[in-house]
Amino acid sequence: MPISRNDVIHVAELARLSLTEKETDLYTAQLQRILSHVEKLSELDTKGVEPTVHATPPRERLRNDAVAGSLSPEEALMNAPVKDRGCFKVPKIIE
Repeated sequence: MPISRNDVIHVAELARLSLTEKETDLYTAQLQRILSHVEKLSELDTKGVEPTVHATPPRERLRNDAVAGSLSPEEALMNAPVKDRGCFKVPKIIE
């Protein structure tokens, strides 16, 4: 699947990137090499290979979701360095 300079320019515009002519030529060549490699993969015989979600079986088990108790507002604010009207008070960081 050939990729053109116009394709690269279009994708760069979508990503709001400004590319020089040299960068456009470089990325066009690089993307063409990548797509050529991917096309080679389609030549592989995959008959008898079952589709998989993961290459290896998952090892970690997630805990079951269960309703659990929560902290009261007083417990949550117990170690807060500064609190105000039942809330955490943090420094203003607006620039």
